[in-house]
Amino acid sequence: MRRFAVVCLVLLAGCVGTPVSDAPTESVGSTPPPDATTTATPTLPDTSLTVTVTRVVDGDTLDIVYDNGTEDTLRLVGVDTPEVYSENDPAEFEGIPETQVGRDCLRRWGERASDRMSRLDGETVRLAFDESLETRGYYDRLLVYVVHDGRNVNYGLVANGYARVYDSDFSRGGEFYAAESQAMTRSTGLWTCASEGGETDAANDGPLAIEVHADAAGNDNENLNDEYVDFTNTGGDPLVLDGWTVADAADHEHTFESLTLAPGASVRLHTGSGDDRGGHRYWEASGAIWNNGGDTVTVTAENGTVVAEVNY
Repeated sequence: MRRFAVVCLVLLAGCVGTPVSDAPTESVGSTPPPDATTTATPTLPDTSLTVTVTRVVDGDTLDIVYDNGTEDTLRLVGVDTPEVYSENDPAEFEGIPETQVGRDCLRRWGERASDRMSRLDGETVRLAFDESLETRGYYDRLLVYVVHDGRNVNYGLVANGYARVYDSDFSRGGEFYAAESQAMTRSTGLWTCASEGGETDAANDGPLAIEVHADAAGNDNENLNDEYVDFTNTGGDPLVLDGWTVADAADHEHTFESLTLAPGASVRLHTGSGDDRGGHRYWEASGAIWNNGGDTVTVTAENGTVVAEVNY
């Protein structure tokens, strides 16, 4: 059995990068802390249509099909994610340097916005129109708010730094601009592009200890749940891991959902399958992830900041 232990400090950066929660959070070791954000989640718009997403074009454009089989394309109201198919203009994003570095950083965040929206592919969503806007915009695309699982998708893109507010006279502008301002202040998501290299120091505060158990008993591929990584909050404050990803050197990736580590609490990420509960989470991988001869563990916050990267 081979174990590797490394302590990684997640540097103090105030509330930098703390994502707006999209779901209730399970706290390991104590009662979850209150939401750290100060921007209130807006009331949901009144939805009038239910459709199925058939294709994610990019971060703010979706192809859909109605119940009667008619197809359409919609554009999310009030948001503008960075381009992935054409050049970005940093001047449209306040504080982003008008350099190639700035453009490249925005493109990466455009790709991340598309990846985030890809979770809607094949899903049923509800649509709402804005009373201050026409029903259709450029290219005859439907202008709508998208609601999925009781959440305003448009607002979530802005609040979590995947999009800027698109300048228009939509009725919910006040809520969206407040969310954008907070994301900018916290250097969340694409707003990290304002700093050199497009990164910030950290996404939360408190030290994180990482211990890797790479060599499972017997054949690793036949004993996946004995291959695991332990993450321990050795700091004095709760550590919110919602949306944080864990990856190896080969870019296999797992995303934590609804998880807060209390001070001193640990969570064990097993490679195999099981029920996520208490201090155990499961990658649901079909084969071994961690190389017995050495590998890299990279922990990335939802805003794209690498908060820990260690080799063993």
